[in-house]
Amino acid sequence: MTGTRPLRSKRRRSALRTAAFMSPWLIGFSVFFVYPLLSTLHFSFTRYDGFRQPVPNGLDNWSYVLTDYPLFWPAMRNTLWLVLVMVTCRVAFGLGVGLLITKIKTAAGIFRTLFYLPYLAPPVAATLAFVFLLNPGTGPVNTLLDAVGLPTPGWFTDADWSKPALTALALWGVGDLMVIFMAALLDVPKEQYEAAELDGAGAWRRFRHITLPNISPIIMFAVVTGVIQAMQYYAQPLVAGKVAAGVIGGSGQQFEPGYPDKSTLTLPQLVYNLGFQRFDYGAACVVALVLFALSMAFTALLMRRRGGLIGAGE
Repeated sequence: MTGTRPLRSKRRRSALRTAAFMSPWLIGFSVFFVYPLLSTLHFSFTRYDGFRQPVPNGLDNWSYVLTDYPLFWPAMRNTLWLVLVMVTCRVAFGLGVGLLITKIKTAAGIFRTLFYLPYLAPPVAATLAFVFLLNPGTGPVNTLLDAVGLPTPGWFTDADWSKPALTALALWGVGDLMVIFMAALLDVPKEQYEAAELDGAGAWRRFRHITLPNISPIIMFAVVTGVIQAMQYYAQPLVAGKVAAGVIGGSGQQFEPGYPDKSTLTLPQLVYNLGFQRFDYGAACVVALVLFALSMAFTALLMRRRGGLIGAGE
């Protein structure tokens, strides 16, 4: 018994020392994550307009958002489409560009710069440029397609083409993923490629059995961060919808997001629409919690599948 007391005291001091070193992070985590999350959960069960005291109303907000609010399910479908399609295309395209740049022997720096520069463009400015480039009547893209006899889509004015147009915008700014994948690809041991070539492995087998296993953690990082970014996708679809609809107004002008035909509507837009346009903070908190739950579910699923992703290339 006597010998265990110094041991317990030593462990207690070690725990207190560790807590002291972690205290800045713990304080920041509590203030900027735990407290806002608990407040959002609390307000989701209240009727609150930001001016008067919140009044508890049970599950009324949840019932309204999930069953009566006409914009919720279109926004949910669009957000899931962007997560599944846009994130997949960005990761595949970024990896492809990274592979291409690593194979270029001449003027590789120029190509790296050209592919990375679009990522530095502000999202609003890039979206405005894309809307005008893809204008169905006067845009140079449709003019070129018409000149070679190809169909000319409506892009941001057509509900069937608005999300592919947003995906094209995301692919244009893929420079961040290109740089990450280039660093990972250049870190793959060359000895493994040389041994595979001696064994007669072709380009596809080298990519599948050497490249993929070595860069699979980077792919997982790109997918997880891409999913989180897609869940927060707000400025680009909102600006594209407003400009395509001809609504470029000043302050105080009301605009129902989602043009055309709710095809560019996303869940983050609903948080703003409900909270800051309709002053229904309780319903806005419900949408925010749905976004949080979806992000956690996708991240947990991807992390559980990480082993399968690594093993698939082996």
